[in-house]
Amino acid sequence: MPKRKKEFPCGHKGYGQKCHRCAHENALREQKISLKRQWKSTFEEDLIDLSALPRNVVLKARRIINALQGAQTYRDFRGKRLRHDRSVISIPVTRNYRLLCQDLGTAVLPQAVISHEDYNVCKPGN
Repeated sequence: MPKRKKEFPCGHKGYGQKCHRCAHENALREQKISLKRQWKSTFEEDLIDLSALPRNVVLKARRIINALQGAQTYRDFRGKRLRHDRSVISIPVTRNYRLLCQDLGTAVLPQAVISHEDYNVCKPGN
């Protein structure tokens, strides 16, 4: 006599003691939550707040900031000084985001990563 499928409380049907489909979905959900926690914990080490930015922008901004702390110059990343304030340097991170840095003479200190739209709206004296 063949075994009969039983219905689990979740509504799925199967032969085992538990619903393997729901167990697999729960394991995937837990893994996703764990990865999200790990990603959020990486923001504690940043010099500036990058938490509101997309993942690709965060990764590229971190790479640029680490290189600036090393021996590389802002010109390696196509960075330019602003015309109205020569001590502020703008480095393109992606097409839509810019990293603003303050030139201290001996070092370049990252200040913020802003969208290109906010960057273009920013006027001297505002």
